[in-house]
Amino acid sequence: MKSARMMAGIPALNAGLYRRIRFLVGDPVALIEFVNEATQVESTLILRDIEMERAEASANADRIACPADFTPDGGLSGDRETATAQSAAEFVRRAGYQEVVVDRSLPMIYAEMLNRAGIFVRCDTEWGLIERRQKDATEIAAIQFAQQQTEEVMRIACQTIARSQVDADNFLMIDGRPLTSERMQSMIDVWLLERGFSNPMSIVAGGPIGADCHDHGHGPLKSMEPIIVDIFPRDKKSLYNGDCTRTVVHGKVSDKIGSMHAAVVKAKSAATSAIRAGVTGQFVHEATSRSMESSGYQMGFAPEGATDDFTSMTHGTGHGLGLEVHEPPLLAAGGPELLVGDVVTVEPGLYCKAIGGIRLEDMVVVTQDGCINLNSLPEGLDWKT
Repeated sequence: MKSARMMAGIPALNAGLYRRIRFLVGDPVALIEFVNEATQVESTLILRDIEMERAEASANADRIACPADFTPDGGLSGDRETATAQSAAEFVRRAGYQEVVVDRSLPMIYAEMLNRAGIFVRCDTEWGLIERRQKDATEIAAIQFAQQQTEEVMRIACQTIARSQVDADNFLMIDGRPLTSERMQSMIDVWLLERGFSNPMSIVAGGPIGADCHDHGHGPLKSMEPIIVDIFPRDKKSLYNGDCTRTVVHGKVSDKIGSMHAAVVKAKSAATSAIRAGVTGQFVHEATSRSMESSGYQMGFAPEGATDDFTSMTHGTGHGLGLEVHEPPLLAAGGPELLVGDVVTVEPGLYCKAIGGIRLEDMVVVTQDGCINLNSLPEGLDWKT
């Protein structure tokens, strides 16, 4: 059966589509690929007419068209997404293809219009994933820059916490006002905004609140409690992300916190040492698990009836990162084989309801024989200097 391939959607929202065409637009587009008579792949990008000139100058496609260029007999809908889907289906029909292979992110409206045109739709669940995972030099440079900025604001945040004053109740104070998670998050946001980054709400979670690994944190921060700081901003120019986590303690570090931190440092080293092309994400996670268990800690959620002193790691070792802060592959149970060019985080952590959490996160680029760490920040809990 003669078949073409199609990706479609809104590039500003669909990272896989954006990476394929390297053209950012907030309106619907459709990219159709087919093999011509010379056995070469040709691509046509269908998008809104007012974007055509800009797309012709910079989009990664052989031909630029608009929906009106492929109007079906019944005309085009007044809805842009529907009209783009109708036009894409008409393009495929006129080209004589009976089947279209699509990626996993294709909006249903495109499948519906292809079906109405009598064209069979088949989903290739892996198309686009491998390409996105294997970052090229330009992508790695963009990620490295984003990570450098992330580390810089991380240093400022942790030092601000560590150098704070304390009141009579051990709460942290800056300029005579309480230092809260919200206040610290705002300081991080402003620093990044001034440097061209957008930033989802950072995690600044102190004390027992940090025992929930994805609680963003709230309320006043205290001395002698672990404070998890996790920052994952996006560069507005390149659209690539940074992601870094450190833990800071203001004042004295208890033996329990110190032991948890030592175990996390050890597990991060074990996981990082296990990373190389050809091993699986599960293999890396198992290295983390063995390290945690050798330090006397468990993996997984607390069993029924456990006390608040129960301490364990409740999540995977890490995740892929690029145009999205979370993307394949996972360093976790069932994680796939790692590829040269994968960019992954390594972020073991320990969590205890009575104390809080300790988490450290670096970002590495997978190579044939190991990995390149993009981080340079220290791992310690004391950030006064």
